Amino acid sequence: MEVYQLANIKSAKKRILVNRTKAARNKSIRSAVKTSIKKVETAVQKNDKAAAQAALTEAISTISKATSKGVYHKNNCARKISRLSKAVNSIG
Repeated sequence: MEVYQLANIKSAKKRILVNRTKAARNKSIRSAVKTSIKKVETAVQKNDKAAAQAALTEAISTISKATSKGVYHKNNCARKISRLSKAVNSIG
């Protein structure tokens, strides 16, 4: 699988391939986080406390995993979780 690349040095070619692999992994993880956040926000808009609570638990897990893998900074993770929790708690 020869991919068009400008690099001539073997280590540089390897870096290109490794970076592509890592970028694909990060993209997949970010997508999963966005989906879980969207599920919480949808439940909050529908004022469904039980569904929002369940979605929040799932979202916190997904976001924490992404942070532990180095996809997000820990403060970014904390901010996302805080905003989601605040939104779920605002449901009357």
